[in-house]
Amino acid sequence: VQLQASGGGLVQAGGSLRLSCAASGRTFTPYVLGWFRQAPGKEREFVAAITSSGGSTYYTDSVKGRFTISRDNGKNTVYLQMASLKPEDTAAYYCAADRSIATMRYGDSGVDYWGKGTLVTVSS
Repeated sequence: VQLQASGGGLVQAGGSLRLSCAASGRTFTPYVLGWFRQAPGKEREFVAAITSSGGSTYYTDSVKGRFTISRDNGKNTVYLQMASLKPEDTAAYYCAADRSIATMRYGDSGVDYWGKGTLVTVSS
């Protein structure tokens, strides 16, 4: 079972990036999919999550209105469209999968599956 994130890079403040995370080894259709990030010297934090059907989405306050999470169950892939990027968005971004939205949002140490990070750097 593998989650592979991609799409990170260097972007100027105000710019946009789209992260993708492709799952392999099993279908993740029944799973909540999400994104976390960890900036240098800081703890990992929840960024966004989307329920299995895609009907509900959740965001941390600092990215509301700027980031959009979506998923394509046919491709076993979750996306994070990031706009109006700020230097404080600089971090390694990780995708994750779990059966529980509560675990994804509040108990990430118990998350079932993690992908390797993709680095996003926003220059001022």
